[in-house]
Amino acid sequence: MNDVLKIILDSYLLLVIIYFFLSFFLSSKRFFKLFLVISFVYLITGLSRWLELKTSYLVLNEVKNFLPVLLIVLIAPELRRGFETTWSIDLLEAAAIGSQETKSHIVEAVMYLSSQKIGALITIEKHNSLDIYAEKSIILNSVVSRELLINIFTPNTPLHDGAVIIKGDIIRAAGAYFDLSERDKEDKTMGSRHRAALGISETTDSLTIVVSEETGNISIVIDGIMIRANDREKMYEYINMYMK
Repeated sequence: MNDVLKIILDSYLLLVIIYFFLSFFLSSKRFFKLFLVISFVYLITGLSRWLELKTSYLVLNEVKNFLPVLLIVLIAPELRRGFETTWSIDLLEAAAIGSQETKSHIVEAVMYLSSQKIGALITIEKHNSLDIYAEKSIILNSVVSRELLINIFTPNTPLHDGAVIIKGDIIRAAGAYFDLSERDKEDKTMGSRHRAALGISETTDSLTIVVSEETGNISIVIDGIMIRANDREKMYEYINMYMK
């Protein structure tokens, strides 16, 4: 093999490795934040060595050596799923798009639940897979309908606790539980549904609709931001922008 082919093959393998690791760490916001932290530690470790800051370099080098173990401990529950989705799903793949009928069913169900002050948590998947949560809940794989959504959240029924996960025109699962947001700046009196909605929005690009059982207020949560959306037109606007 001549030198030119060796260089091409070497470069190709390097790009594959870089693509794999970037795909893995960009598969969710949580992994991306960890990637930024690790990159920062390596950067300042190299900088301290270059500037000959001996004490700082000694401490940072120990931290750097411990990072792989810490990383595995932090993401162990999601590590297997992350590797599987890295190979099976292209990050640029278009999200499942819900039909206009699906959007209408979601809005009408939420408006009814709000009028009856029935608590609800509906999460719509986009690019980041929510299978890790769906697999720990009740798999439905049913077509989205107003009646089914209302029935799921009716008090004292088997699935009324937890979240419904929707992908495209399909209710993927019900009774799903998300990690609660622990941001200090959020109101500590906020209910568990709202904190769960914030939590999933901080780690994925999903959109979540929350109905408060105390007030009947409707909130839309995306990218860690919670927006009040009590009227039908406003809900249609946000859902149409998201599910397109």
